[in-house]
Amino acid sequence: MKREDDIQQLRDSKDSWDFIVIGGGATGLGTAVDAASRGYKTILLEQADFAKATSSRSTKLVHGGVRYLQKGDVALVREALRERGYLSRNAPHLVKNQRFIIGNYQWWEKPFYTIGLTVYDVLAGRMGLGHSLPMGKKDVIKHIPQIEQNSLKGGVSYQDGQFDDSRLAVNLMQTAVENGATILNYTKVTQLLKDTDGKVSGVVVEDKIGGESFELKGSCIVNATGIFVDDIIKMDSPEERPMVRPSQGVHLVVDKSFLGGDDAIMVPKTSDGRVMFGVPWHNRVILGTTDTPVDEFVLEPKALEQEVDFILETAGRYLAKKPQRKDVLCVFAGLRPLAAPKKHSEEAKTKEISRSHKLVTSDSGLVTITGGKWTTYRIMAEETVDLAIKTKAIAFKPCKTKHLKIHGYLQSPDRNNHLYIYGSDQEKVVQLQKSNPEYAKRLSDKLEFTAAEVVWAVREEMALTVDDVLARRVRALYLDARASIEMAPAVAAILAKELNKDKAWEEDQVQQFTELAKGYFLS
Repeated sequence: MKREDDIQQLRDSKDSWDFIVIGGGATGLGTAVDAASRGYKTILLEQADFAKATSSRSTKLVHGGVRYLQKGDVALVREALRERGYLSRNAPHLVKNQRFIIGNYQWWEKPFYTIGLTVYDVLAGRMGLGHSLPMGKKDVIKHIPQIEQNSLKGGVSYQDGQFDDSRLAVNLMQTAVENGATILNYTKVTQLLKDTDGKVSGVVVEDKIGGESFELKGSCIVNATGIFVDDIIKMDSPEERPMVRPSQGVHLVVDKSFLGGDDAIMVPKTSDGRVMFGVPWHNRVILGTTDTPVDEFVLEPKALEQEVDFILETAGRYLAKKPQRKDVLCVFAGLRPLAAPKKHSEEAKTKEISRSHKLVTSDSGLVTITGGKWTTYRIMAEETVDLAIKTKAIAFKPCKTKHLKIHGYLQSPDRNNHLYIYGSDQEKVVQLQKSNPEYAKRLSDKLEFTAAEVVWAVREEMALTVDDVLARRVRALYLDARASIEMAPAVAAILAKELNKDKAWEEDQVQQFTELAKGYFLS
């Protein structure tokens, strides 16, 4: 995984690509995997790091969407449950079966949610993860010791999936490369190229590390830039109205003791009509989320005070151990690229906009995919590639991703070892630790990550900055933001050695990451 080799390939390349995919989040990476695995010559260009934006800031769920079932969107739920099954089978090292419990405080809630979640199970069919079951009060308390017991009458459990989002993104990047794709981060598309008929025929891309620009010719150009899809659309057609309606979701990360067990909690209806989760994740608990309309798409969105207060207040009503601001180890915000309806008022609530994806082909032949969620990334990619093939009338090759094992595939990993996220690469990381005593050292006494994981991230996972490593390769920023700042100097030193950078670069990396990480904890 040497980035300079890929940049040299751009310098030397005179041939046209079958697919040029713009965007390195869930959808773009999925599209690159789909196209490359079919045998198409594919390149993916990401302006920052893989999953830098929305795709690293999810609730970490692979799910059908219980609340969409409440709204009657059966087709979306059925599709997501089917895709949940494919993903759990293709990446078992990252996706696991997670039990969720809905505490019941009214007499009617147990039969109501039991019936609804049984329908959820039926829609999953043979892709189901387990049966939904009513629970007695004692059983609920046994599995979630910190649940609010006052007026608790029992509960209902159901099964869904839980995963690590940016780790899956990294593995998809590796899967695409293994299938022949060229994948580059820190390469920004600055212009769309068109032929004499006005059809899009390529892109101009800038290497943000080296500063060079390249013209790449391609048959199928795919805009999979998530929250930034409208930027690419305006390059193609400046008069087009925005396709995406921005919505912000915020999560708080607290110690696992706030649930007290391994099961997740689901609040079926918050004060604003949403659902809220408390989900175990890497020895922590994620609380969220919110759904707040915002005006601007940025790479580093900030949580609003009212969003933080809302999550703390809601969690406090359902947990005996009530989280306070001082308990928050990390707060992170993500922007959803919701596919905007053709007609909506400015007052329309973003929670009412469909989470289904949207595919559009422009007059120039640019294919744009937006909306959707992590769970459905594979079917979104399949539909995108199929549409691009049809639009450009190139030779059809069938999709192979339903049963394509994702890089790192490993059945039944030992989740008590934090290295399990590497799947089949775990032993190689261990060998790195054994090869050099320095590599075996932990980067912090608060977290388990070692120097070997930084070396691996650079050599095998295209990490180029401290942020790449601590936010999206080892997830330290999302587990304990203050601890990640303490780890930054050691990480920067390893990066500087691996990338042949000087002391000034190393110090600048520490400073940049420290400023970024300050936005991830509460003062």
